Amino acid sequence: MSEGLLKASLLLRVMAKALDFIVIAAAAKLVPRVGFLAGLAYLLISDGLFDGRSIGKKIIHLRVVSAASGVSGGFRASMIRNAPFAAAMLFLNIPLAGLIFPSLVLAFEFLLALGNSDGMRLGDDLAGTKVLEG
Repeated sequence: MSEGLLKASLLLRVMAKALDFIVIAAAAKLVPRVGFLAGLAYLLISDGLFDGRSIGKKIIHLRVVSAASGVSGGFRASMIRNAPFAAAMLFLNIPLAGLIFPSLVLAFEFLLALGNSDGMRLGDDLAGTKVLEG
């Protein structure tokens, strides 16, 4: 239930996603052969963990909820909302495209969240979710 919870600021959301990217990078380095896939899997399901919170969101005290009902997001919503980031991650090992495409996706998602009154980015629009403090 999202009553009494505030829309998460963009700064807090960026901080939480940065922490999640650290988890993904650690997985990729610590487990060389399957770490990339483990990181990709974490990215896709992360917002379905801990009652709508990835590790980064749990640390920063944010929560993903359904925009319609206010119920905490699950694994399906997490996979849909993080699909743009997962698509960008697939390009990371390709020279030049691995720098350009992920940068464009991050910038695009940031600008959408910045310009939306509810702070919703493309992933949120696709999944019908929003991020709240609390």
